[in-house]
Formats: sequence, C-alpha cells, structure tokens
Amino acid sequence: MTSDGFDGFGAAPGVAVGRLFTNRRALAEARVHRPLQAGICGTGKRGAESIVVSGGYEDDQDNGGTIVYTGQGGRNSDTGQQIDDQELTRGNAALATSMATGIPVRVVRGWMGDPQHSPTTGYRYDGLFRVVDYWHETGRSDFLIWRYRLVQLDFVEASNDESTIAVPLGGTPAVEPAGQEAPTRTEAMVQRIVRSTRVANFVKRAHDFACQVCGNQLHTPTGSYAEAAHIRGLGAPHNGPDVAGNVLCLCPNHHTLFDFGTLAIADDLTITDRATGTELGRLREAPGHQVDPTHLSYHRDHYSEGWKHTQG
Repeated sequence: MTSDGFDGFGAAPGVAVGRLFTNRRALAEARVHRPLQAGICGTGKRGAESIVVSGGYEDDQDNGGTIVYTGQGGRNSDTGQQIDDQELTRGNAALATSMATGIPVRVVRGWMGDPQHSPTTGYRYDGLFRVVDYWHETGRSDFLIWRYRLVQLDFVEASNDESTIAVPLGGTPAVEPAGQEAPTRTEAMVQRIVRSTRVANFVKRAHDFACQVCGNQLHTPTGSYAEAAHIRGLGAPHNGPDVAGNVLCLCPNHHTLFDFGTLAIADDLTITDRATGTELGRLREAPGHQVDPTHLSYHRDHYSEGWKHTQG
C-alpha cells in the first residue's frame, strides 16, 4: 500500500472517469493499469486490479455498460487469432477471484476496441466494473477460452464503494476499514433481468425448501429458507430460460459451489465434487419438478473447470 493509502484496487486517486491517456506508460504512471503489455493486472490470490479492453481478442463483446471479456493466453500476437487453449492461471485466475471477492475492477478502453464504445485515439479510463460471472467455452477458433461478464457500477455506487482493500481468499485485510456509523441511502436507476418469483417459489416448495444436494432444510424465525439456483444463467450470453426445469433448490453453500463450477451434475443426476473428484450421491428429486438435462449439460460444458482456479 502506498503512502496515500492506495492498494491498487478500486478507483485510482485523482483520476476521473473518462480521462484520456496517450499510451500504456501514461496509464501505468497514473496507477490506472500498471502492465505495459498485459491486458489484465492482478494475481489469482489477490484478484484483478484492472483490465484493458482494446479489441485484442476475437471473442470479446463490448456492450457499453456490460462487457464479455476474453481471458489471456493462446493468442497469436500478429493475427489476433486464438491458436491454443487458455488456462485458469495468472490474470484469468485473478478475474475469477474478483468475482469471488466482489472487489470492483478498473476498466480501460483502447482505441482499437469496439468503435461504438472506445476512444478514437489512445486509452480512456471508464470506471469500475464488477465481475458477475465467469465460464469456459470453445471460441471462434475452436480453442478453449475463459470468459468474464463485467457490469459497470453506477456513479453513486462507484464513488461510495468501500471494497478497495484486496483480501486474499481466506485471508484478512491489513487495515480495518473505517466503515460508516450511519450508512446513507441513494436512489439509482439500474436495469436487471426480471426473474419469475412464482417459478422460484414453485421449485423451493416442491422440495419443501430442502437442498437438492445435501438435503438440509434451513429454518429461520419466519419459516424455512432455500435458494433458487438457475442452472443456465439468464440473459446474454447464456440466455437461459426462467422455467422450473432450469432451476434447482439449493442451500446457500451448495448454491455457491454450483455457481463456481465446483459441483457437476451428470444427466443421471449423479453429483461430483470437482475439487476432490468425490461423488456426493444423486440430486434429490421431487414430484412435479423435472430438471432439464439440456441445462445440466450446458453447465458442465461451461463451468466444470472452474474448480481448477489456482491461487498463484
């Protein structure tokens, strides 16, 4: 951490959103993006500080407020074409950690990116984004790539965000944040996918709020509690349907493990813990709720390698 308290995460001190930079060295000097070549700054242990979106990877999708970003590695620097599989190491692991910790990532757009959202020359700092999803798939050139969905924080959320101390998974921060004695509330307009509460409640009630993996039923002062987990994510780029066949009833722990790809469910409903290779039994079923194996297959194909995330 520097003398001004900046640990490399969150907004760079003194740098306004929208500021233009002539080159990568100017970005590094302003502490917006430190590497002079790599598109991702960070480690698997601490998370990602920043990324550059500059059209370098053929599978990138820049939609302004959301970005589907391709991980690093396996790319021919001359043609920009993918020539080898990517691995969940280095910067790729850093972005996966950022999803787990929730610490926002600085996004810089370069002049070679999507013309609709990029500067005409140099580089532009475009603020803080959160990594809300990551998965693997076969890219345009038939090689495995890692992909990350990042969503922009609105101005108020970004300016008030206090999660700028990077905490390694399982670790503790070096300095206790001050916090707020009286947290403020602010109205903000955001766009979200509207999920069907009726579908979620149907699935949870069908299983009497018991987790389909472990069978545990959590009890609270207001009744039983469980979470509805979509197997194939809603909205772009997964475009999963909000129907009962695409929803599982899970406890919070197994919901998290499923989302990170640690749990893989076969078409015969056998559950495997990818981290240990252990079979955990079969997914619990209930009358009236039929899980669609098409969505289970999609989840295995896109998330089953997530448990290999290294801490290097």
